[in-house]
Amino acid sequence: MSPQTKPLDHLVLPVSGLDEAQTRYRALGFTVAPVGVHPFGTANCCIYLEDGTFLEPLAVADAELAERAVAEGNAFVAGDRSYRERVGQDGFAAIVLGTNDANADAARFEAAAMQGGDVLDFSREVVDKTGKSGTASFRLAFARDLQSPAPFFFTCERVKTPKVDRSALQHHRNRVTRLSAVVLTAPEPRLHAGFLETFFDCTANAEEGSGSLTFSLPNTEVRVETPDVFSEKYGVEIGQHDTAEGLRPMAVVFEVPEIDATASLFKADGIAYLARNNTLIVPPATGQGAYFIFEARA
Repeated sequence: MSPQTKPLDHLVLPVSGLDEAQTRYRALGFTVAPVGVHPFGTANCCIYLEDGTFLEPLAVADAELAERAVAEGNAFVAGDRSYRERVGQDGFAAIVLGTNDANADAARFEAAAMQGGDVLDFSREVVDKTGKSGTASFRLAFARDLQSPAPFFFTCERVKTPKVDRSALQHHRNRVTRLSAVVLTAPEPRLHAGFLETFFDCTANAEEGSGSLTFSLPNTEVRVETPDVFSEKYGVEIGQHDTAEGLRPMAVVFEVPEIDATASLFKADGIAYLARNNTLIVPPATGQGAYFIFEARA
């Protein structure tokens, strides 16, 4: 890992509607933040973790505004729309890194012929669980893997951060505190090593025999596996559309203190899961567009 390697900031998970997402995430034992509205037609209901990362379930709240944003070259809304058209309304569309200089990232992406659109500056109101609000401002720099039409990638610079207390939002019934890994699949992971090494700004560790790649970020790891390796490891059969067209964000791996306690919570809340090797695998469902994998703390 180089000194320039950036941490994971958050993951974007498109959903058909925020009501369904809120219901699903609460049943999984997560605390869900109040709805946040973007100025370009999308809205979210985030899940914040103690490690500083978060999940962003994202819905289209105003179709007309979103249409206008795409026409004006908004790469965030365009990426979300492209993903929905290719994959569906529930999914896992984007991996986002934290950065201190999104403009520099954009220049680096452009030099590598992987820029995914113009830098985007925007602000929105944020609210904590007590109702206290403030204005947050962001700057995003986008990257695209030309061999992977479905997902998009970007870095996020926090230009202005309001003093909003999120501590209550970081405590969850399922006791998840950390996002320990992100898993993508690709028919040939090594074909994407160059793009990912540039985006993550670190060298991939290649696993002999399987073709899998691992990227070590400051706060988590990102793994790229073939669909067959993923299926064998977790005992699931992924859909045919998830095995084609390059990189596909597939799973989020969470760390929990006790598997038995997590399993009891899922049973009480009616969450279907597969237990395998001291791990619980929750398949995608309405409001949850990725595999959620819960592993016991080592």
